[in-house]
Amino acid sequence: MTMLALLLLLAAPIESQLHVRAPMRDGVRLCANVFLPAAKGRFPALLVRTPYGKGAQIAPNYRAFVERGYALVVQDVRGRFDSKGVFDPLNQETPDGEDTLKWIVAQPWSNGSVGMLGGSYLGIVQWRLALTSHPALKAIFPTVSGDDDYFDRFYSRGGALKLGHRLSWLADNWRAPDYIKPEFSRFVLHLPLRTADRAAAGQRIDMYQQALDHPAYDAFWKSLSVRERLAQIRVPVYAAGGWFDNFGQGDLEAFAELRKLGRPARLIVGPWPHNMSIPFPGADYGRESSVPLRTLQLEWFDYWLKPGPEKKLPAGGPLRIFVMGANHWRDEREWPLRRTRWTPMYLSSRGNANTLGGDGVLTNRPGRREPPDRYAYDPRNPAPTQGGAVCCNPKTFPWGPMDQRPVERRRDVLVYDSRPLKEDLEVTGPVKVILHVSTSAPDTDFTAKLVDVFPDGLARNLTDGILRLRYRQSLERPVLSRPNEIYSVTIDAGVTSNVFKAGHRLRLEISSSNFPRFDRNPNTGRAVADDSELRNALQAVHHDRAHPSHILLPVIPPAMRK
Repeated sequence: MTMLALLLLLAAPIESQLHVRAPMRDGVRLCANVFLPAAKGRFPALLVRTPYGKGAQIAPNYRAFVERGYALVVQDVRGRFDSKGVFDPLNQETPDGEDTLKWIVAQPWSNGSVGMLGGSYLGIVQWRLALTSHPALKAIFPTVSGDDDYFDRFYSRGGALKLGHRLSWLADNWRAPDYIKPEFSRFVLHLPLRTADRAAAGQRIDMYQQALDHPAYDAFWKSLSVRERLAQIRVPVYAAGGWFDNFGQGDLEAFAELRKLGRPARLIVGPWPHNMSIPFPGADYGRESSVPLRTLQLEWFDYWLKPGPEKKLPAGGPLRIFVMGANHWRDEREWPLRRTRWTPMYLSSRGNANTLGGDGVLTNRPGRREPPDRYAYDPRNPAPTQGGAVCCNPKTFPWGPMDQRPVERRRDVLVYDSRPLKEDLEVTGPVKVILHVSTSAPDTDFTAKLVDVFPDGLARNLTDGILRLRYRQSLERPVLSRPNEIYSVTIDAGVTSNVFKAGHRLRLEISSSNFPRFDRNPNTGRAVADDSELRNALQAVHHDRAHPSHILLPVIPPAMRK
């Protein structure tokens, strides 16, 4: 007998009701497993709604909730595993969640109070049910989930498709029967993107097609967005996210908005990828980087779902962040931090910032009469993704902090370095990169990446972003560019919290691709989803007195750190 089996045998008994069917408003029945404390009575319930299979017995990581006196309901969402209906992620989860909630409240073992937990898709469904303001929903605890389908799941904040993420998820979860999954590297290269769902999953997928039909942030996406309707959410939220998770920026932005609205919201952000339990090869943030997440969840649900004078919220402030480099936790009250000093560092070179061996530098003052840096972007040979906040299978699509030097040796990557730091420098917050650029193409992309360079040369990525030039004015109204005209653009390069230690250097990478984290721009100006033609684009980054290209860093002064 294994140690796990022995522990389960010795644990408190649990009553299991397997494959219980709950009716939805349209007559479809969704299948759930219900686990109850052995003692008779009415209990607060915790609901987990999943597209990944509810299993045939209670998972070990859920057992603590039942032993704490909660009823646990684990349900297959519509159209998945044992639940009937057609899987329609963009539209089904709010009504199905509400109908499931009503079903739970009507059960003889329910005391009428319900909480929700789970990560990724299991967190998305929590946000959607929270929009209903159902009185039975007392608290939620979404992890690594974000709150907006456009910005978190399909497109970047610069309008490029999150290609690797989307196609790998389709290949893993929407594959046609008997279709043999091809290698990741094959289906991400497939053109046109319009038929890449067939390459990845062996069938046409309506959700993917709808996303390609709406590359701009239009009324279609706004009607689906939780972010657009956060004011409707009054249920207490405790979220968890990671600096290297695809959804981390969305988690922080949702927290910030809920706090502005005066809602009971908390967030913890650590040095984690999408799976918080998987360590990074070659990057160790110390023992303190892990947290007892289950304990936090129990304390959160005990406070909101159980009566009693002794109940108390989990310790700490509303925002708890892990500061990388310093490798410690710190409590904050808002995002971005009020004491931030927005500090520009300007791009400078003699026109040869290409590659790791170029002459690009970051300085405190803009240059005067400097030539632009130029490179050719060939979408047939894009700069490869090397870690970062990608999702969701590190075996095929590695994530997290990785050495960027193999990418930085490319001629189509501009590299700008600061001098070695004389003292520690903390950067905590959203990172923006303001560039003055021109291109030979009617549309193209520009990418940015912030890197921490160690004294031995190791170049560890922190955060990155991309801007599709047609969205330089707004994501709602694309406008093509005029060849060789100079435009001022802002790249949202994501969020981080990192102390650049004394002796380290800050590095900024500029290029036009980060593939397959983002799809390739074919440089034609046509609809990207339906284009199979790939053209070269000649790019220029200007950084003279009239065009002060720079990275804007959220610096936390030493005297003001907690």
